[in-house]
Amino acid sequence: MSEYKIFANHAHVFPKGSKDNAQLENLKQLMSECSIEGAVCFAPFNHQTERVGIKESPNIWLYNEIKNENNLVGFGTINFDKTDIKEQVREIKELGFKGIKIHPAAQELKVDGKELFEAYSEAEKHNLFISFHTGLHWHRIRDYSMLLFDEVAYNFPGLRFSLEHVGGYSFFKEALLVMNNNERNGNGVYAGLTSIAMEKDEFGIEREGAWSLTDEQLCVLIHQTGAKNSIFGLDFPYKDVNYTKNAIERIKNLPVSEEAKRGILGENIKAVLGIQSR
Repeated sequence: MSEYKIFANHAHVFPKGSKDNAQLENLKQLMSECSIEGAVCFAPFNHQTERVGIKESPNIWLYNEIKNENNLVGFGTINFDKTDIKEQVREIKELGFKGIKIHPAAQELKVDGKELFEAYSEAEKHNLFISFHTGLHWHRIRDYSMLLFDEVAYNFPGLRFSLEHVGGYSFFKEALLVMNNNERNGNGVYAGLTSIAMEKDEFGIEREGAWSLTDEQLCVLIHQTGAKNSIFGLDFPYKDVNYTKNAIERIKNLPVSEEAKRGILGENIKAVLGIQSR
């Protein structure tokens, strides 16, 4: 793996006691074993810090966790139960974070709702990237339907964001449609290649799971959207070392250009976030 300088998106970091094997030291161990030089870390959601007695905001907690880690970049989260959404976005910027993690289904938010539009507007103003969870997640589908992300791109043409999991098996074509439809703006919509491996059924045959994408789909994605709009994600701690190694090897073995492979495995996320090569 050493011929690629891998910089990954999508690592959730939790405080001790909130989730097992999900702390900063666990992430660093995974990165070491998988030859990953850097990563984007997501702050926990407020309930994930409050349940272990942390009073400060999750963003400040993450800042203190990674402030001495030169190869880690922070993304903040927003507590939408509060009304100070713009102030929370500004805090994320002031902490030196590069973006925001939003999970519309888990946070039970409408992608085109008033609260999120307020967050998008402020994020666009401060040049913050947004990583969205997309695809099935057991909430009312009309709130996080893939086509709603076209409304985000249309209303906030300067906002850059990723569709993590690329909609999964159920919504892949809609995710691809949103990306293709926004070439008019230089395409600030990115495909987050996160947790997309095929699954094996009871007979050992590979099948598409809820978030799986086939190699053919990945090649179509790159063919239609280009080499610069797909980014590799870890989904740490939900995916382990073996899964991550296999995901990296899968990307390296795709029948696509070396430019696309290098982009997916690090160059694209570093470019969009303005991270200097190390």
